Amino acid sequence: MFMIDFREPSWWYWLVTACLLTAGVAGYPEGFGLAIGLTVIQLVHFTLREGSVGAFPVQVRFWYLVLLLVALPEPMRWVYWIPTVGTWAQLLFGYCTMARCVSLLPWNRREPLALDLLARTFLSRPVRGNILQGLPARNDCDS
Repeated sequence: MFMIDFREPSWWYWLVTACLLTAGVAGYPEGFGLAIGLTVIQLVHFTLREGSVGAFPVQVRFWYLVLLLVALPEPMRWVYWIPTVGTWAQLLFGYCTMARCVSLLPWNRREPLALDLLARTFLSRPVRGNILQGLPARNDCDS
């Protein structure tokens, strides 16, 4: 069930970011600043690659950057554990909580926000590509 993809540049970005965040939570706070810098580079790279700031991969990286910046002040540093654990989950198993959260934003979904959508979004198996492509269809028979 591992989803390690050495051939994807994005996988390498996330690997280095996870290592930097791990260094940060292990007591080397410089890792946080470096992770933020690398995320900015990744954001620019994917914006240019996708050709749009509204592209889903760009949105995921933008909100990831926002999370890293929110955690930057000293009293908020505990928040770095969330992207650290989440990034390792993404790298090893392909489960990206940030992408799942971003998929629920109003401009990214095609159905009303409901418990059924939340369950399908967060409990579905990881897929290659992005969650927008692999979200299971709503079962209208259960409604």
